[in-house]
Amino acid sequence: MVDTQLRRRGIRDERVLAAMSQIAREDFVPPEARFSAYGDEPVQIGYGQTISQPYMTALMAQELALRGDESVLEVGSGCGYAAAVLGALAGFVTTVEIIPGLAALAANNLARTGRDHNIRVIAADGAVGAWGGAPYDALSVAAGAPEIPASLLEQLNDPGILVIPVGDFKDQELRVVRKQSGRIEQSVATLCRFVPLRGGEGWR
Repeated sequence: MVDTQLRRRGIRDERVLAAMSQIAREDFVPPEARFSAYGDEPVQIGYGQTISQPYMTALMAQELALRGDESVLEVGSGCGYAAAVLGALAGFVTTVEIIPGLAALAANNLARTGRDHNIRVIAADGAVGAWGGAPYDALSVAAGAPEIPASLLEQLNDPGILVIPVGDFKDQELRVVRKQSGRIEQSVATLCRFVPLRGGEGWR
C-alpha cells in the first residue's frame, strides 16, 4: 500500500509514510472487509459511511505538515483509522463523530490497538468543531462540506492549517486553508469525493 499507492502518487512526507506503514488498516475495518483493507478505494464501515482510500488519508495528513507537538481536531472519526495516523504525527488529537455508533467504534478500535493514549473521541456535531479544545494548530475534515464552516475557521490557531473537502454532494475540491497573521489563504490539493458533512454548519 505504502509503496504502490502512496509513494508512487507523490506522498513524500516520511513521517506520514512511516505512520501508515506501522498502523494496520485491517484493524479498523469490519471483519468482513479485511480482505480489501489495503485496496486503493474507500471501504464501507457501517451507518452509510466509509473509511477513506489510503492515498486520501495520506494526502490530508501530508498537507497538515505535522511535526509532532500540535493540537489537532479531526471532524469525522469514522472507524478511527485516520485519527490513529494523526495521533502518530501530532501531540494530541480530538476527533469528533456525529454518529454515536461510529464514535463508539472509533474509541474501541483506538483502545484495542493501543492508539488512544493521545486521542480523545467525542460523539457530537463536528461541523461546528469542538470549542473545549480550541484553538487547534491543525484541522482535518473527513466529509464534504457545502462551504468552509465559520466555526472551524474560528477554532483554527494562527498560524494553522485546515484541510477540508468543499463542493456538492458528489464531487468536491480538497482545500488547504492556511491562517497566518490574521489572513486566510486557500489552495486546492486535488479533486475528491467524500460523504457529506452533516450538522449545524454542514449539509442539513
